[in-house]
Amino acid sequence: MINQRSHDVTTTDGVTIGGTVHGQGPPLVFLQGVIGDGDLDWNQVVEPLTGRFTCHLPSLRGRGLSGDHPDHSQGRLVDDVLTYVDSIGEPTGLVGWSGGASLALFAAARSVAVNGVAPIEPGMMYLLDEREQAALFGAVAEMVEQAGEGELPSAMRAFAGWPFNDEELAVAEDAGYFEAAGRYVPNLLNFIQQNDPTEGDPAVLSAISAPVLVLLGSNTKPFFTTSALHVADHVPNGRVQEILGAGHAAPLTHPETLAEALTGFFGSARKPA
Repeated sequence: MINQRSHDVTTTDGVTIGGTVHGQGPPLVFLQGVIGDGDLDWNQVVEPLTGRFTCHLPSLRGRGLSGDHPDHSQGRLVDDVLTYVDSIGEPTGLVGWSGGASLALFAAARSVAVNGVAPIEPGMMYLLDEREQAALFGAVAEMVEQAGEGELPSAMRAFAGWPFNDEELAVAEDAGYFEAAGRYVPNLLNFIQQNDPTEGDPAVLSAISAPVLVLLGSNTKPFFTTSALHVADHVPNGRVQEILGAGHAAPLTHPETLAEALTGFFGSARKPA
């Protein structure tokens, strides 16, 4: 990648949020999912984008180039995103995957600096039905069991069995994704313990003035389809674009297709006056 460097900010509770930065042009901030870190999740996606955009890949607290802190609540993580975006000093696009997609939406509702949002399969957890909640809690229980035996990559793979399909699990395994992300199991458990998956305020979406492109895999699980359509229906200026053949792990399995969609959207997106 061209012009790689780093950028970091200090939050109000004293945590350094850092990320690698690639390319040149209008800024885009890429928010990771809950499993990996900024580089693990986005390196393949941003490679084709660096000739047109400045791509920021910050990591959640406790991951990548970021410092850690006991507070991993969702509200605190949204504040981290806003601090990072404000430090850029110009209108910025937000891209997020899964949990990071939700953070991107919540941050956009509070920031006039965001000129476009592209959530990839946002998980709006307050939409989980009882069966889906049971599946999620089962995956978390298996992660805890594997972690207790010291098998951190296996623990992260166990959790990924909830959002990923079998083909995606195999791709991620072959790429060494779970091996690399296993060290973040304690951080993920902290996040899960501090956040009630059934809580959420749908009214937040109506406060987003920036254009929103929701990216959805055609082969994803029903919960993420429900979430994507819900977001598009509740933001003032939103639409859905399908990624053919993808499931939830599109940044790992369909990075070029995602890059094309992001180029088209952010090349034309403008924040309404």
